[in-house]
Amino acid sequence: MIDSWTFNKMAGAVLGTGLLVLALQNVSGILFHHTAPSVENPGFRIEIEEPEAPNAAAAIPVSIGTLLQTADVAKGQVEAKACLNCHNFAKGAGKKTGPELYNVVERQIASMAGFEYGAAAKEKSGEKWTYDNLNIFLKAPKAYFKGTKMVWGGLKNDKKRANLIAYLATLSDAPKPFPAP
Repeated sequence: MIDSWTFNKMAGAVLGTGLLVLALQNVSGILFHHTAPSVENPGFRIEIEEPEAPNAAAAIPVSIGTLLQTADVAKGQVEAKACLNCHNFAKGAGKKTGPELYNVVERQIASMAGFEYGAAAKEKSGEKWTYDNLNIFLKAPKAYFKGTKMVWGGLKNDKKRANLIAYLATLSDAPKPFPAP
């Protein structure tokens, strides 16, 4: 059986805890104001300031010609492994989810026969995949082609991107010379 002193200590602990919870609730109500949901306002509004989409061309301070002077093709081939899920690199291998990348340097954008390009790529079909365009695109594909279905987020590291571009340049019967630094 519990004596009265032990019972009083337990009851005091329970009541003290209840009073502490009520006090914390009142203090938090003073510190943090919110409006309760209602029929007119069925939830809480979460406001997030969206940053402006960066201009991908302005975000690349070092010229691709300079970066390609020290690029490592072998390391670029390793970087390209991430592309193998969606692209073929072999001549005549054809499309996968994305177009074949053999001979991509200086090829017209959105020009691979049999591949259905998105509207953003078609808008740039008058341009070529120059080293500069590849550099800008590979840094931020979604900024280069607004609304692209390509899920790859890009390669932010300048050196790794140059390595990848140097590797892509080797995928040709007649590789194009690198631009001047």
